[in-house]
Amino acid sequence: MPQRILVIENDPDYQEILREILTSGGYEVVLAASGQEGLKRVKEAQPALIVLDVMMESAISGFEVAHCLKSRDPKSEYAAVASTPILILTSIHQATPFRFKPDGDYIPVEDFMEKPPDPDDLLQRIKILIGTHP
Repeated sequence: MPQRILVIENDPDYQEILREILTSGGYEVVLAASGQEGLKRVKEAQPALIVLDVMMESAISGFEVAHCLKSRDPKSEYAAVASTPILILTSIHQATPFRFKPDGDYIPVEDFMEKPPDPDDLLQRIKILIGTHP
């Protein structure tokens, strides 16, 4: 059975690009078109990894989603998926002068990639992230 990846991305073109890349890598893909939809679908999908855009409903909605999912509160409604690795895939560095990278407190994600992704690099990073997490 293929491992499942949840893609939280509001751009339909990028959804399809990511679906093609990930399915060619042997993964099952579940799509969500907003941060709120992603938070709902993560509970149903129980993914092995989450690919998350940053700029969706707001310029920082992806960061907000990451904070919800990585909450250290054992009573969080997302506690069951708190250890699921998150790879942010975004163009925020093209849209703002700010530079972001994974940080356990501020940006609680495992990896950060720029759009557009190199398909081989994306698949390699996902393989590493899934392999290093339960």
